[in-house]
Amino acid sequence: MSSLKGKTLFISGASRGIGKAIAIRAARDGANIVIAAKTAEENPKLPGTVFTAAKEIEEAGGKVLPCIVDIRHEEQVQEAIAKAVAIFGGLDILVNNASAISLTGTVDTPMKRYDLMHQINGRGTFLCSHVALPHLLKSENPHILNLSPPLNIEEKWFSPHVAYTVAKYNMSLFAFGMAGEFRGRVGVNCLWPRTVIATAAVQNLLGGDALVQASRKPEIMGDAAHWILTQPKTVTGNFFVDDEVMAKAGKTDLSEYAVVPGASLVPDFFV
Repeated sequence: MSSLKGKTLFISGASRGIGKAIAIRAARDGANIVIAAKTAEENPKLPGTVFTAAKEIEEAGGKVLPCIVDIRHEEQVQEAIAKAVAIFGGLDILVNNASAISLTGTVDTPMKRYDLMHQINGRGTFLCSHVALPHLLKSENPHILNLSPPLNIEEKWFSPHVAYTVAKYNMSLFAFGMAGEFRGRVGVNCLWPRTVIATAAVQNLLGGDALVQASRKPEIMGDAAHWILTQPKTVTGNFFVDDEVMAKAGKTDLSEYAVVPGASLVPDFFV
């Protein structure tokens, strides 16, 4: 299978950045996209809303169901997935993309921020998977894709921002476990970028314009996710990295994805 035509994808956090790039790539095949995100109104620091993303996805060729969803709330996730199944007739793919980040040490991480990261990254991923799986199991070739890193248990990835690392690794641990639990029935994998990706979080929280200019565009993650999601469900339990996936897809010249052509790219965390 090389196309997602007619497939229904539920993507958390798809109003901008990597989630939106995955949605637009699937839409080019003629997929049905459920955007589950919180942003209903424009924010100067966070461009894009559920509704502006829906317009772009429709223009790319997909059918779209925009849903205002905070994945910390079980009833909102249940309602959005039930609506998706009612409108599109089922669910084929879940992309757990929504995430929260705070690169702070233990003393400097307020419990409010700790709770936010763990409620969205870990609990939110588990919740979306929990609600989606009864429907995914009815699909011919179902997949869950978590946007989370390889499980590199090295001190250097933990000590600078232990709360964030543990929250993010929770997503990877859930994929690792669910791959075994649903082996042969649902493909469950992770995807992570080799380099920093130009997103609002990078712009606002990590490094501003200088880091954005040393980043790749979200489209590389959209293309890499597309390859994974068009594989048989027996492809499971993998911690994929975007450039390695593109090589599997037969593409080794990745220059088109650079924000600034020829710029020296900054590696991402965890790789």
